[in-house]
Amino acid sequence: MKLDEFMYDGSKEIHLKNVKCGAPKELKEQKEEIRAKTAENIRELSAYQEKLYADGREGLILVLQARDAAGKDSTVKHIMSGINPAGVDVYSFKTPSKEELAHDFLWRFNKALPERGKIAIFNRSYYEDVLVVRVRRLDKTYRMPERTLGKDFFEKRYKHILNYEDELYENGYQIVKIFLNVSKEKEKERLLERIDTPEKNWKFSSGDLAERKLWDDYTDAYEQMITHTSSKDSPWFVVPADQKWYTHYLVSEILLARMKKIDPKFPELPEEEKAKLQECRRMLLEEE
Repeated sequence: MKLDEFMYDGSKEIHLKNVKCGAPKELKEQKEEIRAKTAENIRELSAYQEKLYADGREGLILVLQARDAAGKDSTVKHIMSGINPAGVDVYSFKTPSKEELAHDFLWRFNKALPERGKIAIFNRSYYEDVLVVRVRRLDKTYRMPERTLGKDFFEKRYKHILNYEDELYENGYQIVKIFLNVSKEKEKERLLERIDTPEKNWKFSSGDLAERKLWDDYTDAYEQMITHTSSKDSPWFVVPADQKWYTHYLVSEILLARMKKIDPKFPELPEEEKAKLQECRRMLLEEE
């Protein structure tokens, strides 16, 4: 599987109407094989995560952005099912609090950065400030100086995000950014399922319908976000989200590729420390 077709590294614009939301027809007949490959990828990710944690020199941040009902939660649950919980932090960012709004928009995310050696998952992220804030023009409600609220407000936000991610990269963090691209028809199907299935009623919010009415506005916001915040070191991956088995497979492939790029290793002890280990082993064996 070549991941380049899903990757945007700043060298091209994106037009979502031309981007597929579903799995290719020929792959649908290989669903079970792909599920098996996903399980294999998750086992391999677990092995890499153990090395990442032991090495402690790089941190990995997974940024997930998507429309409602695109499958963010299920993707996190599935892909991280084999990962040691001690090495992973998951954050689901909601509407910012009064305290958070009183700081710069990156403040609450900077507080959530993982220690190097760990993985952090941002289920929604600082990108909301160029998505819902842009579509709903919430920037008009910000208590900020007039000089900061001009026509180029979002252009500056894109620049701030790129600079922030460059700074993180230069300080030992790899950022994997994934947009789950669900179709309008599939979103409708999943929202109806939340209404019709009692066990899923809790997932439904009437506010989802209000956001759905702004589908085209959000499409433009996502296109601008991906086009202006993609870089070579922190590209965006636009992943088809209509079939979860295919989504999970692609996300596992993307994460595994990044882990292989990091190539973490278990720390190698100095010779004197190895000698101490042998002495400790001898003492343990001599215990009565």
